[in-house]
Amino acid sequence: MALGIIKADPYLAPFEKDLQYRVDSYKAKRRELIADSERLTDFANGYEYFGIHKTENGWVYREWAPGADEMYFTGDFANWDCKAFPMKRIENGVFEIYLEGRDALAVGQKVQAIVIRGSEFMRRIPAYATRVVQDPVTYNFCAEVDDILFDNFEWSDQDFKPQKTPYIYECHIGMAQEEGRVGTFAEFRENILPRIKKLGYNTIQIMAVMEHPYYGSFGYQVSSFFAVSSRYGRAIELKRLIDTAHKMGITVLLDVVHSHSVKNGGDGLNYFDGTHYQYFHEGERGYHPAWDTKLFNYNKNEVIHFLLSNLKYWMKIFHFDGFRFDGVTSMLYHDHGLGRAFTDYSSYFSMNTDTEAVTYLMLANELIHEINPNALTVAEDMSGMPGMCVAIKQGGIGFDFRLSMGIPDLWIKMIKEYGDNEWDMFKLWHELCSRRENEKAIGYCESHDQALVGDKTIIFRLCDSEMYWSMSKDRESPIIDRGIALHKMIRLITATVAGEGYLNFMGNEFGHPEWIDFPREGTGWSYHYCRRQWSLADNKALKYKYLQAFDIFMLKLLKSGRILKKKPKSQWIDQADKVILYSKKDYVFAFNFHPEKSFTDYFVPVEQEGSYSVTLSTDDKEFGGFERVDKTYTYKAERTLNGRLGFFCYLPNRCAIVFKKK
Repeated sequence: MALGIIKADPYLAPFEKDLQYRVDSYKAKRRELIADSERLTDFANGYEYFGIHKTENGWVYREWAPGADEMYFTGDFANWDCKAFPMKRIENGVFEIYLEGRDALAVGQKVQAIVIRGSEFMRRIPAYATRVVQDPVTYNFCAEVDDILFDNFEWSDQDFKPQKTPYIYECHIGMAQEEGRVGTFAEFRENILPRIKKLGYNTIQIMAVMEHPYYGSFGYQVSSFFAVSSRYGRAIELKRLIDTAHKMGITVLLDVVHSHSVKNGGDGLNYFDGTHYQYFHEGERGYHPAWDTKLFNYNKNEVIHFLLSNLKYWMKIFHFDGFRFDGVTSMLYHDHGLGRAFTDYSSYFSMNTDTEAVTYLMLANELIHEINPNALTVAEDMSGMPGMCVAIKQGGIGFDFRLSMGIPDLWIKMIKEYGDNEWDMFKLWHELCSRRENEKAIGYCESHDQALVGDKTIIFRLCDSEMYWSMSKDRESPIIDRGIALHKMIRLITATVAGEGYLNFMGNEFGHPEWIDFPREGTGWSYHYCRRQWSLADNKALKYKYLQAFDIFMLKLLKSGRILKKKPKSQWIDQADKVILYSKKDYVFAFNFHPEKSFTDYFVPVEQEGSYSVTLSTDDKEFGGFERVDKTYTYKAERTLNGRLGFFCYLPNRCAIVFKKK
């Protein structure tokens, strides 16, 4: 089975035994979980059994808590008498209770589980709770009865299929509005989805949906994996958002966090049944030192059941079209990849590799594509693990895409550490194109990571405080001119070369100023930096509109020309002139990164004979440029004396031109 991946990448041949062990471990665990059953989806039904559910004659609540001696169910319905409703222990460490009568519970009532182990008395949020709310005074969390499995929401997206080439708009519901507060699902659906559609993105990747106690964690320290964060509204509003997105032709991905969990006990999974090993590894292996979080035991069948059921839940109940898996690198290695360079293949196949986590990721990808063959899965992996985006049947892990995480680091390093005359065109081209032939990637210049406080977005690194004074279109500024020019060029070359998909964090398309900083004590709990100032892009008197207009045009060109599906050819790199040229079938791309030199007769190599015209110039006036490129001229591709096919053109400094064969 592993021979398929080796055939595609012969450098893996010395590691055939390691790859076979990966496959054998996956097969063994699959047999252990589902025996003779052919479908994982028949196994991943935990959300239908566990948690709180309405029955024909009343209500039932079930919980897996093998370490507990006793369990009780309490809440508004019990006047918070902690021992009035004891739960019965049944097989496999499961506790359950039946409440007779349809009105024994009511939607909106607050409930908790009581766990007793030895002399310990512990209040817990049910692990499968679908709604969790925070008391505004005490900040304590409590579950609410919210039987969303049977809310009778009428979907209208039965015929929707995700796009094969994703143009991803990474977004956060809470900070997607301009006011100093937390935004809602309804506001996002009404105000932001139409904006995304107009921009041209065909996929949204929503962050921080799963309930998390600390808003400032960006949703990456999850406490309740089945609960839609109540900060943004009720679950039905999320359903309306997704259904509306599908009507607009927009794919919806969930930013899922199965790499770790918040270490909280009262409102998280940690120490739920009075043990540290119920869901997580014991000791050091169960703790992430960099994130201060707990780590799942992926070898435990009950944990796999919980996590796989979680994926199916979000797909079946909310119609998510797939997932961006956060922190995959941390899952793959026992040392979480911290401080490792991954410079050769031996780094991926050693005692440091967490085969149990790899097995879980393979099972997760099988399940997701079993539920929806058109689903998309994206791995956030900076290590470049071989086979990450290779089919499981060929010995791979089964993801559709991985994020090209080295590209943002490259741009930051170039902008931060080198003057414009020192940019290395060969290194730039190598890093942009350096990925495995048979594995697809999502290219991006910057995501939310580069926008967080302590870091800077590309535009803010290029322009810094000058943005506060010189973004009026009537004000001249060489700093702003440089920033706008490079911002467009960086996006265009990254989008066209760095992947088979493209990603942008919301607002960065128009050069959103400043950084992201969540309300916290250090900011006086201010929301000033935790919002998106859409009015900047809509203000016709400001230069932000130029960057937004360029982004719209760029995406339109990429999609209409199916440019991301083609590989670059006929490339020409000139380090002295700071020029990069390449073609993609009918399209030819010319980049002049030189800060000063413009070239009157620069030779542009092409693949095909014929006539070419300019279809995009970053120097167009509507994009904040100086209109130095003649878009009416036709270029005739001919053979030169040395046999090269191409044409000569005027190539201004800090400008990129896209030519198309007529």
